[in-house]
Amino acid sequence: MAKAKTAYVCSDCGAEYSKWAGQCTECGAWNVLAEVRLEKPNSGSFQGYAGKAGEAVPVLVLAAVSAAEEVRLSTHNGELDRVLGGGLVKGSVVLIGGEPGIGKSTLLLQVLASIAAEHSAIYVTGEESLGQVASRARRLGLPTANLAAMADTRIERIVQSALQRQPEVLVIDSIQTMYTDALTAAPGSVSQVRDCAARLTRFAKDTGTSVFLVGHVTKEGGIAGPRVLEHMVDAVLYFEGESGSRFRLLRAFKNRFGAVNELGVFAMGDRGLKEVPNPSAIFLSGNASPAAGSIIMVTREGTRPLLVEVQALVDQSPLANPRRVTLGLEQNRLAMLLAVLHKHGGIALYDQDVFVNIVGGIRVQETAADLPVLLAVLSSFRNRALAEHSVAFGEVGLGGEIRPVPNGEERLREASHQGLKRIILPKANAPKRPPAGIEVIAVERLSEAIDAVRDA
Repeated sequence: MAKAKTAYVCSDCGAEYSKWAGQCTECGAWNVLAEVRLEKPNSGSFQGYAGKAGEAVPVLVLAAVSAAEEVRLSTHNGELDRVLGGGLVKGSVVLIGGEPGIGKSTLLLQVLASIAAEHSAIYVTGEESLGQVASRARRLGLPTANLAAMADTRIERIVQSALQRQPEVLVIDSIQTMYTDALTAAPGSVSQVRDCAARLTRFAKDTGTSVFLVGHVTKEGGIAGPRVLEHMVDAVLYFEGESGSRFRLLRAFKNRFGAVNELGVFAMGDRGLKEVPNPSAIFLSGNASPAAGSIIMVTREGTRPLLVEVQALVDQSPLANPRRVTLGLEQNRLAMLLAVLHKHGGIALYDQDVFVNIVGGIRVQETAADLPVLLAVLSSFRNRALAEHSVAFGEVGLGGEIRPVPNGEERLREASHQGLKRIILPKANAPKRPPAGIEVIAVERLSEAIDAVRDA
């Protein structure tokens, strides 16, 4: 008997090797190569909609191709529509990942129940029985009269059933439980996940069905399976949220039909996930009175500004190397900002532990957080609260200059809408006519910002 041919595939980047190695030379990751058997697909495997072997594909000049307008389907969930870029695009494939129990299946069941009232939809579960899905739907109070569901893990049967019913939306929960007869590997392996996702992607493009794929995450927080899975789909959404918190954040990391890094906010309750249309008010609800080391900042997530609280704690360090700990912020950037504060603000914290936290589990990735972080650190170091209803945003350069950030007017309007009265911002972002009732303090240098909070 001929020996089956095998290859080794990197689970992070999808690179293939003829023999095992400890490190992937393409992405540099260690211990990520998994063995995959190379087998020819069975003659009876799923075909038909993707064209016959050897069939010629027409080649066209791009200028002659008509750019058809994207057809979007509303999910009847404002926050999910926002993250998707305005709705679900026909024929798109969306991958949703997150930790177990964070609400992936709950959200998709809620969305599919709403869509099924007007459009055909199928919910495919590979982890639960239909009785469990129906019980959860009744517990959430969802209308299920028109919602079709099936419990199966074989991709050929699933696609065949979808071809017969021709749904507009198809949910696969989850992609790691699916398998194809063309491969002998176990479900959840690199080869099975990649091949099943490829078949579902071709099915979506050929039939115009919108497909949701639920993906498990690894202990590092990435989608389990090959990293190439993220490149095959049209959008990648991740659920975020602190354990014990009732709030869930849905962030877009990839979207071919909308803005990336868009954020949707949900609250988990007895009736499932409920959208939060005004997250700024939610994140500021615990800010009862001014406290040392606390300030409000205006960050921007996707297409909207968002108000969050920045907290800092500065304390005498007993260690030779003081700690620099951040939650929701890049740690290396905090170290750089503290060096700028020492060089251009004359405030040395080399013998102090510095802890910075973005309240609410928000992860801030833009430079507009520089100025409020330094002001919060300074407030904690002096043990003196900043003026009530204060807000700040701005990038701090290595030369001590306060640089402008994009969409300054929108940030200012959001602060005014939430009732904040005093705002510290870069001079280049200062409006010609500030909103009524708001004191605008425009600064060009870090020293000016320090003086502004000292005089308050």
